[in-house]
Amino acid sequence: METNPANKTEVGRLKACINDLTSLLTLPAIWAGHEPDQIVAALLDVLMAVLRLDSARAEIKDPASGAPITMTRPVRTENPDARQVLVDKAINNWLNQELRGSYLVSKQATGDLSIIFLGLGWQNELGWICAASDRADFPTEIDRLLLSVSTNQAAIALQEARLWSEQKRVARELDEKVAERTQELQELKDQLQRENVMLREQVDEACMFEEIVGTAPVLRSVLSRVAKVAPTDCTVMITGETGTGKELIARAMHKRSTRSVRAFVKVNCAAIPVSLIASELFGHEKGAFTGALQRRLGRFELAQGGTLFLDEIGELPAEVQVSLLRVLQEREFERVGGTQVIQADVRVIAATNRDLKTAVSKGLFRQDLYYRLNVFPIEMPSLRERPEDIALLTEYFIQRYAQKLGKAISGISKKTLDQFRSYSWPGNIRELQNVIERSLILCEKETFSVDENWLNHESVESAIASKPLGQRLVADERASIEAALAKTTGRVAGKSGAAAILGVPASTLESRIRSLRINKYLFKTG
Repeated sequence: METNPANKTEVGRLKACINDLTSLLTLPAIWAGHEPDQIVAALLDVLMAVLRLDSARAEIKDPASGAPITMTRPVRTENPDARQVLVDKAINNWLNQELRGSYLVSKQATGDLSIIFLGLGWQNELGWICAASDRADFPTEIDRLLLSVSTNQAAIALQEARLWSEQKRVARELDEKVAERTQELQELKDQLQRENVMLREQVDEACMFEEIVGTAPVLRSVLSRVAKVAPTDCTVMITGETGTGKELIARAMHKRSTRSVRAFVKVNCAAIPVSLIASELFGHEKGAFTGALQRRLGRFELAQGGTLFLDEIGELPAEVQVSLLRVLQEREFERVGGTQVIQADVRVIAATNRDLKTAVSKGLFRQDLYYRLNVFPIEMPSLRERPEDIALLTEYFIQRYAQKLGKAISGISKKTLDQFRSYSWPGNIRELQNVIERSLILCEKETFSVDENWLNHESVESAIASKPLGQRLVADERASIEAALAKTTGRVAGKSGAAAILGVPASTLESRIRSLRINKYLFKTG
């Protein structure tokens, strides 16, 4: 029995339709994990091949910005430019219609091209697809079926892609917030660690004294100025002789400022080798110089949010003066060997026993830096300018060190107190503190007294000028060395050390200190 040719043709069409449907139904698996534009681009390519289209175009909305994304498969027939104009006109006409169906919206014949529009999603919320063909029977029922199936599949895939994109966006924002919060917590942790280090250093460091002692008018005047400037962020310059309590005043300002909850960091500019001052102040990166095995934070970073006390500021070398001026002017710096700009939220208090005006006139100190530091000057009075405070200070130090040494002192020898009042105290409060502590160590009575030989009534420099060190009696030699150590707070070497004051090599002075059994560490105080 022969098969009807028409039936054969219909069966062939059905088989082809089933194959095309099967191909289209596999698209979602291919689209998984792809971006919306990739999904639509692949759909256009498949439709062009399966439906033998001459042109195809699609427009979707970018999931992130909502901006339209247009994709085109150009006209492949003869005279494509003219045909493309017709296609564009039909698309514009369709876009201007008020009716927006989710399926076939309109079919227009433009010459020998038939055009069909299909929306993506409910009321075209996801976009639309335009398909054009010069086949006379386009679109057939099978064409419509294939277009309907493919656009529905694409709409589902686009929704999933949108959800996936939104999930990735939310996850990315969450990761960014977590990273930002983690960074903030790490910075807080680092700040706490730095402040803990500084607090431990401050606890271990012997301070000059815990509170300000005295009632002299010159001291009250200083404290009045401290009370006025402390709550501000103003840069302060404290001047005065060695041992007058400049650091104590700086600490008092910090405690009464809005920065009191953060670190108070002290730097003795005279005690750091010239080659390391920049690294000490600003830190350095790993490999910045020989021996820089790892990154090191400088004192400006350790004092972030707090107060930085620069003692002996007049000893800064010229190149570091330039860097310090930049920090004071622009509130920023870089570590040695680094390029990252670090903001400096630090209040600077400087101190010196040198005449910086003279140093400026001699070109040894930058004039612009001097004016930046000397915004609010405070001059500390010497101990000889406040003789009425000597008795109070003596009682204070006796009580402090007697308790520390476990000794009971019931009174002070009148002769000793008279000696203290008549003495010029070239080393100021620090010298008084050292003399009292040394005397208490040797004191075996309940009445405090001091060996008169310990008070050198000549200045150290004039005593040195009178005769060489090797020609003095042992007692005078001991007194001179101890006076020099008191003036330099136990420092032997260096241009501001005791050896330089005494005019002898540091090795010679160290030998004499050992020979006379002088404990130089007793002089290393605040």
